[in-house]
Amino acid sequence: MLAKRFLPAVVLLLGWSGWLRADLVVTTDFEGGSAVVDAVDSVRCEVRIRPGGDPERGWPCWWYLRIDGLATGREVRVVVRGSERPARDNGRDTGEPLASAWSLPTRAAFSADGVTWRQTDPGQREADHVTYRLAGTGGPLWVAWGPPFTSRECDELLERAVAALPRQTIAFELARSLERRPVRGLRITAHHQARLPAVWIQARQHAWESGSSWVARGFVEWLLGDESEAGWLRDHADVFVIPVLDVDRVATGDGGKESSPHDHNRDWTATPHYPEVAATQRRLSQLAEENRLAMFLDLHNPAPNDQRSFFFLPPEELLADSGRANRDRFLMFSGRRLDAPFPLAPTPRVTGSAYHPLWRQISGVWVSEHANPETVAACLETPWNTPHSTTAGYLDIGAKLGRAVADTLRFRE
Repeated sequence: MLAKRFLPAVVLLLGWSGWLRADLVVTTDFEGGSAVVDAVDSVRCEVRIRPGGDPERGWPCWWYLRIDGLATGREVRVVVRGSERPARDNGRDTGEPLASAWSLPTRAAFSADGVTWRQTDPGQREADHVTYRLAGTGGPLWVAWGPPFTSRECDELLERAVAALPRQTIAFELARSLERRPVRGLRITAHHQARLPAVWIQARQHAWESGSSWVARGFVEWLLGDESEAGWLRDHADVFVIPVLDVDRVATGDGGKESSPHDHNRDWTATPHYPEVAATQRRLSQLAEENRLAMFLDLHNPAPNDQRSFFFLPPEELLADSGRANRDRFLMFSGRRLDAPFPLAPTPRVTGSAYHPLWRQISGVWVSEHANPETVAACLETPWNTPHSTTAGYLDIGAKLGRAVADTLRFRE
């Protein structure tokens, strides 16, 4: 009788003992995965990592890992510190590590299925690291710098778009990257044979800026929807969207920005290094030759402390009067549409000589010098280090950007 009375307690004790001894397993061997794993402590339930990217392939600030072995409800601490490897800046090796703020968001992204992403509570910030606390669900747990968007998400977006409006939507391959990965895009218009004003939207010239691809997805989903402005834009424009341009570094979990010999957004020359940049230039040049390149929008994420959306614009002297008028109109409508939680900063920034020594090799500048006089070229920067820098927040910005584009085209010169 006594043995029976104590048996449940013994079983419970053994269960808790096994729960405490469960081994944590950390992996990054999947698309976009990247981390230097410094320590895995299964007893304390703590994982210590740094970004794993190669500085020759861009700023080592992105990290993305999977944790297995977490029982339901068991808390794990993920401790992240910045990379110690020297990083490049302004086209050269600085000999110094990248500032850790780029690697340490206030809130990390996490997922129980690798598809639906949420933010952690604010991490505990100390001198050189941040500790994020997460609870296990009994299965794998994915944790990342921000919500990942890889070729899988890109392909799924394209497939859903074509299925939603098959007569108005075409998926196409823009180019093959240097590492032979497909760079894919969408063309959306109700009149494929008409020579309508063209809108070109692209994301991820810098691989770590995953939020920009979610903004592009938000634009696409809005454009395929039932809003009257979306229907008007499909009827009156020829829209091209490239959700991921630097497919190679997105796949390998590298940062992309300031990679060697230069990143995608410093490659806009007469002889581009990257096939996808050359292919984009050819497409844009063809649209300009047809006198119908209305808008070029390049999507990015900015510095850690930027809390408002803002535009980078080419220098004033590169614009014709009609282009300047259309740009001002676009800024006016964007200011009305891009409201909380990412209100648009009232003053845009300029992609000129004070910004970067290779400023003439940046996409918006190249477009301004090679497009039609009335073309609007702009880079939208959406904050990544806020409580609203979630998949839902990014999708919302994409829809609002779509409305601003439709407003502008209604009244363009």
